[in-house]
Amino acid sequence: MANSSQNRVAVLGLGRFGLSLCDELMKLGVEVLAVDSDPKIIQSVTNDVTHAAVADTTDPEAMSQLGIPDFEKAVVGIGTNIEASILTASVLVDFGIPKILAKAVSAQHARILERVGAHYVVRPEHDMGARVAHRITGRILDYIEFDPEYAMVKTIAPAAAVGNTLGESASRSNFSITVVAVKHRGGEYIYATESTMIEKGDVLIVGGKPQDVERFAQLPS
Repeated sequence: MANSSQNRVAVLGLGRFGLSLCDELMKLGVEVLAVDSDPKIIQSVTNDVTHAAVADTTDPEAMSQLGIPDFEKAVVGIGTNIEASILTASVLVDFGIPKILAKAVSAQHARILERVGAHYVVRPEHDMGARVAHRITGRILDYIEFDPEYAMVKTIAPAAAVGNTLGESASRSNFSITVVAVKHRGGEYIYATESTMIEKGDVLIVGGKPQDVERFAQLPS
């Protein structure tokens, strides 16, 4: 398993999240080592990943035998077994893995993983629920919350901004948001500047505090 390449990832735990991640990583040309304690799951993915192994991810010796300490990136895909998730993350931290991403099933689970030392914690079901909720209740086309203090939305330009440049509309001072990118009808996304003219029907990518970007996205178009 020795390999100096950084273009490889160990995925530990093959539930729906782990399996989906393996599939996407392989499409990106990333070398994937998939590990799970269930032989049936490993057998089902043997032909779909670079390497697959049956092992107890909470056992440091088993992980060492698979060469996990040599990886620079690892993902803890275990969700329902919270104890195994935390112990696996702890093993990776002890190995000194530079980039550890872990899946959490609750806010409390996420906080524990962060305290253990996981560098990135994701809550796929929660994040997708938030995105769908925002899309179905208003004019937001997409919504991503990076943390409780910062989010980005994709929305149609409100009437208050149409016909003006971003500098003229003063969106940052008036609405406490930043327009990051603009897509004119039939065009492609362009980086937004103070001189970017906003036209009716433009799609905007907007960043700021969640309450501010939501308020901006709800302005009449």
